[in-house]
Amino acid sequence: MHILVLNGPNLNLLGIRETAIYGTKSHKDLVTFLKAVGKRHGIKTTVRQSNHEGRLIDWLHETLGERYDGVVLNAGAYSHTSYALQDAVKALDVPVVSVHLSAISEREPFRRHDIVADACLATFSGQGFTSYEQAILRIKETMSHER
Repeated sequence: MHILVLNGPNLNLLGIRETAIYGTKSHKDLVTFLKAVGKRHGIKTTVRQSNHEGRLIDWLHETLGERYDGVVLNAGAYSHTSYALQDAVKALDVPVVSVHLSAISEREPFRRHDIVADACLATFSGQGFTSYEQAILRIKETMSHER
């Protein structure tokens, strides 16, 4: 099994930006965590980060007929604004799970609705890095039921 993990805008600044909300661990720490989770569960993980909406869409499109069995998507602030990302997710033939490090339901009003997640299989938020692990396990569970 091969899962693509996509991180959106400003996630490259983990450990620097708003540490009271996002914590002190870096994006590099997140990648290390995701690789360890994958290894523990027998899943190959490819992790990418971009601050550019179009790049994220292009990467989502790569999953069409390609080597990925699912996508974990932290679209960052695009989660609340990007119908283009939502449309890209709707076009995919693999499960996509939305994640957020923070509990968006407890944040500013504009962050409380994730329009991208409306097109996803599930959403995990508010658990820091563990939100990603939950998403990976949800994809694994979903794929094992489909086979």
